[in-house]
Amino acid sequence: MMNKTDRVWHIAEDYGLIILGASVYALSVAFFTAPNEIAPGGVTGIATMMNRLFSFPIGVTALLLNIPLFIWGAVESGRRFILRTVAATALVSVMIDLLSLTGFFYHGDRMIASVFGGILSGAGLGLIFLRGGSTGGTDIIARNLNRRLPFISVGTIVLVSDAVVVALSAFVYGSIENALYAVIAIFTSSKLIDAVVFGLSRDNGKLLIIITAFPEEVVSVLTGRVNRGVTVISAQGGYRHTPRGVILCAVRPHDAYRVRSAVLDTDESAFMITTTATAISGLGFSF
Repeated sequence: MMNKTDRVWHIAEDYGLIILGASVYALSVAFFTAPNEIAPGGVTGIATMMNRLFSFPIGVTALLLNIPLFIWGAVESGRRFILRTVAATALVSVMIDLLSLTGFFYHGDRMIASVFGGILSGAGLGLIFLRGGSTGGTDIIARNLNRRLPFISVGTIVLVSDAVVVALSAFVYGSIENALYAVIAIFTSSKLIDAVVFGLSRDNGKLLIIITAFPEEVVSVLTGRVNRGVTVISAQGGYRHTPRGVILCAVRPHDAYRVRSAVLDTDESAFMITTTATAISGLGFSF
């Protein structure tokens, strides 16, 4: 059972890592990619181009562009996900604009800027994703479209969205090289995200074994709020021989905390075992 103190610490840990991730991501934009005219996809990439064209502040522009997506995300993904997303996006937006005001940035070899921008971006986004948040934009679009079009993976939707933004950057900056450097930044970022969120193996994940007296309620929450498939096994306690449900749920590492939180919100006395699965494949885990 998770008492109130444990819940507070758990939430504090979640938001602490989201704040750290948002700070690192903001550094990548303000210090490396934006000053070197690199727009590596997403809403932030669009905001970077609008800064070039109209001198709009990148952070504020990105936040405004995300508002309709926040509303869509709240309807589709629920309050818990969108709160973390709004917090991360708002913090990133504020920090990008504040850091831009310092006048301290790297302006030189764009290969160095794209690589280190990608490293910081991937590390920051990885920390945010690890705790169930996102920085809005294409992340929300991909999650929501995947719910309605499950035969198209989240990765494919994000890739297509980023490709459109990168292609536009070639016209905005008047150079194909800028778009190619953006591709390098995106590739580097994706590798760091995988390393932070998924570990060294792309196919790994977490297997949760949940023992509860309320299997129907827990399954309803997991399939609804968390949008994960589960397997239910009927069992009984070995001491009192009371009926229990054993629920098996395989998820990516960044979704494990969402499953645990959803279960505890439904049954505080649930017994959970979380173990690492070295490889997961099948429907729902293909990229």
